[in-house]
Amino acid sequence: MRITKFGHACVRVEHDGTAVVLDPGVFTDVAALDGADAVLITHEHPDHYLPDHLLATEAPVFTIEAVAALIRADAPAVAERLTVVAPGDRFDVGLPVRAVGELHAVIHPEYPRITNSGYVLTLGGQKVYHPGDALTEPGEDVDVLLVPVSAPWMRASEAIEFARAVKAPRNLAIHDRVYSDAGLGIVDTHMNAFLPKDGLEYVRRADGEDL
Repeated sequence: MRITKFGHACVRVEHDGTAVVLDPGVFTDVAALDGADAVLITHEHPDHYLPDHLLATEAPVFTIEAVAALIRADAPAVAERLTVVAPGDRFDVGLPVRAVGELHAVIHPEYPRITNSGYVLTLGGQKVYHPGDALTEPGEDVDVLLVPVSAPWMRASEAIEFARAVKAPRNLAIHDRVYSDAGLGIVDTHMNAFLPKDGLEYVRRADGEDL
């Protein structure tokens, strides 16, 4: 198993000859998609979804209906390799995947909530969970949580409690372009003040680095 952190919320997961890229958005270099066998998109925000990136790969794309509708309008050439998934669906992208959750986290009570699907990927005997922009628990034990650490919709305490609730032995920081390096250093300090006490590892990696 190989997990590589790319820009912001984008992670590339490789196992047994299959490479899956999750959420290649505006902060992600298109090179993250080189040789990808599948792309998963959690929701429609541009830091997670960029049509030009999907046009730059021939990989099949798996996502929810709200994003699929945008793809049909923004990049119709991608529509023929598009698969729409719904909460609870189990599907195969070369690796088994289960869709988790339905709604984006609350940004402000007066904003309508958009849809969001996280994904649990099974890599042999290991499970990796990408929640997108939500703090929805996966409903099963996972080995690696890709944990959002900065967003207009969250506090550091929420990231800590989410990781504690999921109880993944390893936690890799994602969604990290919202804060400066100084701000992320503060978040790292908070995460490491609590998670190791529960036996949970927390790490943040630079773009292009592996877990």
